[in-house]
Amino acid sequence: MVTRATRGISWIKAAQRAFEEFPEDVRLVCLRALTIAAEGGKADAAKPLRGMGSGVFEVALPYRGDAFRLVYAVQLADEVWGGSCLPEEIEAGYQDAGPDIRLVRDRLKALKEMLR
Repeated sequence: MVTRATRGISWIKAAQRAFEEFPEDVRLVCLRALTIAAEGGKADAAKPLRGMGSGVFEVALPYRGDAFRLVYAVQLADEVWGGSCLPEEIEAGYQDAGPDIRLVRDRLKALKEMLR
């Protein structure tokens, strides 16, 4: 029997605070995706986040007329990092995702610098 080492899950504080405001059902799906990532896999709900490089994924979930997005990175240090949690209005969709993508990019850049 082969056992895999499970990596820890860490958070950028602002992302964790935002995540705690997500509805419970959404948090459970996101936590499952993070757990699978920590065990070395990729959840069906997780998709690579384009333009962020390898190892950065998002879980985007519509929920009761809103949408919620978790962005996490799996190739930073020895942990899985929750980098951004964004509630969105579903009508806007990804058409105006520019500010959100800049926030994610800035947070990942700061995180990489911190972990050096």
